[in-house]
Amino acid sequence: QEQLVEFGGGLVQAGDSLRLSCTYSGGSLRLYILAWFRQAPGKEREFVAGISRGGGSSTDYADSVKDRFTISRDNAENTLYLQMTDLGPEDTAVYSCAAAWHGWDSVRLPDTYHIWGQGTQVTVSS
Repeated sequence: QEQLVEFGGGLVQAGDSLRLSCTYSGGSLRLYILAWFRQAPGKEREFVAGISRGGGSSTDYADSVKDRFTISRDNAENTLYLQMTDLGPEDTAVYSCAAAWHGWDSVRLPDTYHIWGQGTQVTVSS
């Protein structure tokens, strides 16, 4: 059974950095388009960052995190990462990783993905 599990969330202060990890089991991670989404209380789930399958030569970022967050993948370790810097209270949310067989043109849409992690809480205090 394929599974994604996130690690690395926590409580940090504004301006701090944090790295999230998402480990995959049940197959080969390199086959998948991968992404991070987040959902804040009372808000809809929103796209954060995506990375193409294989070596991850293509990436995409939400405007709100561009130049602050970096998505990367290590297929040998079956792990997806999200390096977050200069965090602010607006980044407080549950962060989830997701995997899709195809659909790079719709990488920002949650419906593209068929495997989801359970999420990890990131809280940024001001």
